[in-house]
Parts: sequence; C-alpha cells; structure tokens
Amino acid sequence: MRNMNRFKNLFTFFGLVFSIVFPQKDNDDLTVEWIHSEEAKSIAKVQQHIWLENNTAILYDNRIPIEERDFKILDPEKPDVLTSLMDIKKAVRNLNQILGDSLAGLDWPISFDLKGEKAIYIFNGDIFILEIKTSSFIQITNTIQEEKSARFSPDGKHIAYIRENNLFTYSFSTNREIILTKTGSETLLNGTLSWVYWEEIFGRQDIGFWWSGDSKYIAFLETDESMVTKMHYVDFKPQEPSLITQRYPKTGTKNPLVRIGLIDIKRKKTKWVQLEPYEYICRVKWHPDNSRLFIQTMSRDQRKLDAFYVKRKSGRVLRKVFTEKDSAWVNINDDLYFLKDGNFIWQSERDGFAHLYRFRDNGELINQVTKGEWSLRSSGGPFWLRQSVQSINEVKGRIYFTAMKESSVERHLYRSDLSGNNLKKISKESGVHSISCSPNGMYYLDKFSNSNTPPNLSLYNIDGEEVKVIDEPQIELASKINLQTPELFTIPTRDGFPMPAQILKPHNFDEKNKYPLIYHIYGGPSAPTVFNSWQGNSLLYDNILLQNGYIVVRFDHRSATAISKRLENRVHLMISGPIEMEDIVDGIQWLKSKNYVDKDRIGIWGWSGGGSFTLNAMTNTSEFKAGISGAPVTDWRYYDTKWGEFAMKRPQDNPDGYDKTSFVKTAKNLKGRLLLIHGTYDDNVHPQNSWHFIDELIKHDIMFDMMFYPMRMHGFKDNPAKIHRQKKMIEFWKNYL
Repeated sequence: MRNMNRFKNLFTFFGLVFSIVFPQKDNDDLTVEWIHSEEAKSIAKVQQHIWLENNTAILYDNRIPIEERDFKILDPEKPDVLTSLMDIKKAVRNLNQILGDSLAGLDWPISFDLKGEKAIYIFNGDIFILEIKTSSFIQITNTIQEEKSARFSPDGKHIAYIRENNLFTYSFSTNREIILTKTGSETLLNGTLSWVYWEEIFGRQDIGFWWSGDSKYIAFLETDESMVTKMHYVDFKPQEPSLITQRYPKTGTKNPLVRIGLIDIKRKKTKWVQLEPYEYICRVKWHPDNSRLFIQTMSRDQRKLDAFYVKRKSGRVLRKVFTEKDSAWVNINDDLYFLKDGNFIWQSERDGFAHLYRFRDNGELINQVTKGEWSLRSSGGPFWLRQSVQSINEVKGRIYFTAMKESSVERHLYRSDLSGNNLKKISKESGVHSISCSPNGMYYLDKFSNSNTPPNLSLYNIDGEEVKVIDEPQIELASKINLQTPELFTIPTRDGFPMPAQILKPHNFDEKNKYPLIYHIYGGPSAPTVFNSWQGNSLLYDNILLQNGYIVVRFDHRSATAISKRLENRVHLMISGPIEMEDIVDGIQWLKSKNYVDKDRIGIWGWSGGGSFTLNAMTNTSEFKAGISGAPVTDWRYYDTKWGEFAMKRPQDNPDGYDKTSFVKTAKNLKGRLLLIHGTYDDNVHPQNSWHFIDELIKHDIMFDMMFYPMRMHGFKDNPAKIHRQKKMIEFWKNYL
C-alpha cells in the first residue's frame, strides 16, 4: 500500500501548495474548450511503451511537446538509467529532407520490430522505415495509392502491407517489393477487413493477415463482399455533392464470404484452407511449431464456435480440437496460449463465468485453471477486448492473469498454479491495473488509477514488488482545477441485486437542498461504465455539469456489469428492451427517494448503445423530464449482422423480439423533452436510425430537438465538433432540466 500512501500524501501536499501559491481554479472556471486542450488531456496520460524480445522496454513520453519527445530504453535490471534509443533530432532532420516538410518531432510509430532496430511510419500514404541505429529514414513505397496495415515479420527481415486490397511484402535484404495477391478489387479484399469484421470481430483493428513464427508463410483473410448490402452517405460540402457508398450487412441479410489463404513467401503460392461450413472466421493463430494453424469459426446464430488445427503445407484440417456452445451466444476471446509441453490454455464461459482451462493438444480437458463466481477481464482497452492472460511460467507451473475477483469495478493481477491451486492477488492498490509483462515474465509495467487518483505508470517485479515509478500521477493539475471525483456505491434492485453505481455531487453540496440529476448510461452487455478508475475527459465534462448545479450518476444494470455470462444471457432475444429497463427503473426510483434529489428533474443521456437506452427509457417509462440520445440504434433491423444478431438472432427468426425492442414503434409514446444527436457519416450506426425515429415523432406531432453533424462519424474525432456537441448538450440541460 505504500504507493497509495504516497499518492494520498501528494494530494495533501499539492492541495496546500496550490492554495497558497496559486489562486485555486474553481469548477466555475472549467470550460468545454479547456477540457479538450492538451493540458487537460495530460492529466490522464502516461508514457507509451512496448516490450522488446530482449526484455527491455521502449518508453515514449507523449505529454511533453513533440519536439522534446524521445525514445528511451528501460532496462528492468538497471531501472534508474534511461538511455535514448537514438538521435531523435537527426532522424527528424533526415525525414524533413525526404519529405520537404518541417516536422517538429516524431510520434509513436505504427510498430517496432521485436529487436527494436526498426520502426514503421506512414507519411502521405507511403511507408517509411526508421533505422534506429543510424537515426535515419528509408522510404519504402512511393505510390499514388495508399498503403496500410504494415507489419514486420517476426524475424524483422520483411514487412507485409496492403495496397488496393492486395497483400505485398518488402524484403530489406533485396530492397524489393513482391505482390502476393492479384485479385484485389472494390469488393474482393485480401489481407484487409470488411467493415463488419473490422468493427465487430477484430475489435477495430485491421488484422487481416498473420505471419508464421518462422516468417516463411503468411495466412490471410480473403473477403468477398459483392453480395453485401450497400449504405449511402452524401457529402454536401462540394458544390456538387458526392455520394459515399459502404458495404454494410444488416441483420438478416448476407454476410461477406470469407476464407483463409496460406502463402508460401518463397514460392509465392497460395493454398486455401478447407473447413467445415461456417459463417464467421473469428480468429487465426499460428502454433509455435509453425506447421499448423489454430482457426476458430462460428455459426450464423453465434451459439457454436469450432476450433480446428489446419496443416500449413496443404491447408487441410488436421482435426477439430473442440466446440464451444452456449444457449444464447459464444463470446470471442483472445486467451489462447500454447505450452511447451504440448498442452494449451483457453478461456471459456462454459460454467457461466469467464475462466481459464487447460487442454491437451487433441482438445481433451485436463483441468479448469480458475474457478468461482467471478470472471476474467482484460485489464485495459475497450470492453469487447477479452484477453486476461499476462504471462505463463511453465518452469514453475504458474499463470498470471487479470480479473475482477475483488469487485466488478476493479481489475487486478492474479497468479495461479496451472493445476488450479494457490490463487494469489499480486497487485495491491484498490482500483484498475492495466498490466504489460516482459517477454520473460520477470517484470511488468502497471498503468494504475482509481476514482481519486490520475493514472501512473510503475515497474514491478513479477511478485508485485515496486522497482521504479516511471510516471507519477498528474496530481498537481488535478488539484489545480479542484475536481470533484466520484463516490462508489451500489443500488439495490427489486430482487436485491446490488447494481454498481457512482455519484458526483456539486461543490458545496448540501443534503438539505434539492438538485436535478443526470443519469449517464451505455448499457451494452458486459460493457460497464462504473469503474474504480480515473475517468478522463468524461470526468472533466461531468464537473462542468456539477458547476451548473446538477448531480451526475452512473449505474450498470446487471447484464452490463460483465460479472458473468449468466447475467449477460438475460437479454437473449430481447437486447436493449424491457429486461434491462426493470433494473434502470429500480435505480432511478431509488435515487428519487433521496431527499437531495429533485424527483421532477431527472435527465438521462447516452451515446450509441446509451443513446438507444435513452430512447427506451423515454418511450417506455415516464421517469425522465429530459434526455439526450446520441447516435442511437432505433431498430435492430438497421444494425449489422454480427452485433445485431448475437443476442437478437435474425429478424426472420425473432420477429417478436425485434418488434418489442424497436423504438421506432414506441416513438409515439415519447415523454419528456428529447435532444437527438447524430453524425451524417456515421458508418457504424447509420443516421437512418435517427431519421426513421424522428419521422415517427413528426407523424404524431411531438416536439423535439435535433442536431446533425455534417460528415462526422460514430465517434467525433475533431475538437470543434466535440466542443460544439458538449456545449449544445449543456445548453439543452439548462433549457429543459
């Protein structure tokens, strides 16, 4: 606990310093413009890092001006000495000579090779290689077309990349580019992903090809989306508006056709993998022996996942390893690890909770490694990432992983024997720990925060003993702006389930007064919003609401908590419907019972799934005076196959479920004032969702507010749009809540 004590002392110290030296910045001084500034963002930033195969780490401090940034080497055996990886100024000068530009510095590259000798950058659509030893750049491509998805081979002697939907390699020994596929077209993709695979299966990462460990083969995904339905967007900025078309498979319609090709790099020949009938290819991973691949496929209803071993030379299935089944749906995960003894580790939810299992090479179960009424959970990244294993020590028979055993709002590092015995918690401080282990498993870097402590980065040995603090929390700045931080608690439901919750109260809060309350929701299955962690820009924005006199709360209905698959499955065939709404109404009623809450001034807002729940709450209950719905799915018939069908299945198989979760059908029942926000180029939740909903409001003469943002996508990337949106939201709350 010494870290926590140090941070508490720092809070006290800085609070005294700033109260004496600086006129403390009250919440009244917070502005939307400032919370999107680099200064504000720096509160939650720590250094980027990557481990190299020699068990040293590259550090990059993105909090300082780019012209002052450098790549440093951290040697865990000599942690007090951070050395520069290269002459960064020389590298920038060299790059400016090539580009004819005036770059001030270098950002984090697309990737490093495993030895830390080279790094990949893309400038103006072309690939550049940073030679770290010489602090100089080599331009690899010079084409009109853009290259993307460039990655090093494991031996660092090649890179592979995509151009015009074809797969290429470049050899550093011959300085030659080789095209590996020639069939790429507008609808035939080689080594790159269609939208539904990029968004829903591979988690917004363009992972469409995989190097073998010996760098002799590449497995790649070929995607034919010629039969996929089209979505259209109009760019109104040109004098003559242009039409943008996207292939987007809607629920119940045809998916892209996918298959796996295996390319022998030397012979440039492709063999196609022959699998049993499938709808989705979910994961591809090379076995360490490089003679075979482990390929996962899934059925259209997502109730069955099959795992196969496939022979490298022929592409033929060696055997089906196992089948995962679930009465509702199987979640895809990335916890697959091959052991030197021929066995492997796999994550499964077969007992209703996410746990680790050990199997023989033939798929025979040896033992369950973790067990209990708690679940594994990735320690960082988006909610759909399911990768908990951090390191495996086969000599000692130990496995290290992250889970939420202590609490659903925390993430900790644990250790267990591979036999399933001797479970031990390694991380100490209460909060969320994002863990990154060295390749040899002797050390780890821990990005830690909690509700009251901004992120810090520290180096630990594998037993959890602190070796070096890399980055202290940005406590000075947090203290300077005098932020209110959340109180964590639980809200009981009608059947006694304790919903995780948090509340933010205005400065000078007085229980004798009554305050309007805003409920912020997301609500997707296993997608919690309540964490004992620093909440970044969301916390800053909420503090602006506080200074305007609002209370801000979050709570997660039980299917959103990620506690168990059992709770997830409650929404089978009826997602974003009446089942979750029972918990939400219970939570709001409980809050309304508090004397300090103005029960007649309750608001709700959310984005994406949260936008859907806002419409659900405002058309199916009378609990809310006002609400803001951002980019909502209004009818699952408008959403994509993979996500829309995982719980709902196809519309033709579940028409009643689709009808009961359609907010287009319930729009006529809208209660309270609504602000609807959507980007006109939202390629995730198409704006037709909002257009159809508001058309129903118009038909029934229901007044509402609407804000469409031209050519913005699902997540607004530019500051002007972010700032305008948040100002618009504040204005709306002031007018209607």
